[in-house]
Amino acid sequence: MTSQPSRRGEPEAPDPLPIPVVDNHTHLDISREGETVGVDDLGPVLRAAARVGVDRVVQVGCDPTGNEFAVAAAEAHPSVLAGVALHPNEVPGLAARGELDAQLARVEELAGRPRVRVVGETGLDFYRTGPDGHAVQEESFRAHVEIAKRTGLALQIHDRDAHDDVLRVLADAGAPDRTVMHCFSGGVETARECVSRGYHLSFSGTVTFKSAKELRDALAVTPLELLLVETDAPYLTPHPWRGASNSPMLVPLTVRVMASVLGVAVPTLCEALSENAERLYGPW
Repeated sequence: MTSQPSRRGEPEAPDPLPIPVVDNHTHLDISREGETVGVDDLGPVLRAAARVGVDRVVQVGCDPTGNEFAVAAAEAHPSVLAGVALHPNEVPGLAARGELDAQLARVEELAGRPRVRVVGETGLDFYRTGPDGHAVQEESFRAHVEIAKRTGLALQIHDRDAHDDVLRVLADAGAPDRTVMHCFSGGVETARECVSRGYHLSFSGTVTFKSAKELRDALAVTPLELLLVETDAPYLTPHPWRGASNSPMLVPLTVRVMASVLGVAVPTLCEALSENAERLYGPW
């Protein structure tokens, strides 16, 4: 049975996927309830995800503490790989405290660890950061692009209300061969431009929202070989659990909507999602 919405308790596990897939982007260290999460606490979450066919995840750091957690999680759990970066909304504060250069150096240091396969999430966010912070966000973004190229890792992009500027910076700086638009939020034209450049588009639970027709239209023009799926947990929980805390266990709900939009069988999409992730990040 498909999960039904409820105002009580935690989301129920959806039907398992026929072929295992990767949660391309998650934040298992963050609790919307304010609870402290340790690396040793991840076992139940990872096992619950594996039972429904989400047997690998990319744990993404956004700040100095989160980066250290991501690396530790990947080194402790075989199903986890790590991404490290400074989220664009963190950058203005780090710069104001004179810490940005040192933390960028630490990102590059961590990127050399074997279980780190992603530089990200980095990019631009013009929703939460005002005009005074745009220049330093771009400076950091460009620095992350160079780190990804020097280390040979994939780059995961955060883009919120900044589509044109993100694409401008990537074109000007020279995007790495493996570039991922995390939690893709653009329309059809932005999707087509990303596809023409060979970027991968990662779709989250937002694609299941009733109001997200434009996003589903963007998904529809994205070829299978450039697709990924993610949670961005604990946020962006897919329908019918929107508003609850998200987790990798709920990825099957997003995958099934994606398959319907694309007009492909669920196993076909699952196979593509798994192959794309391993091509980008290597074996787990």
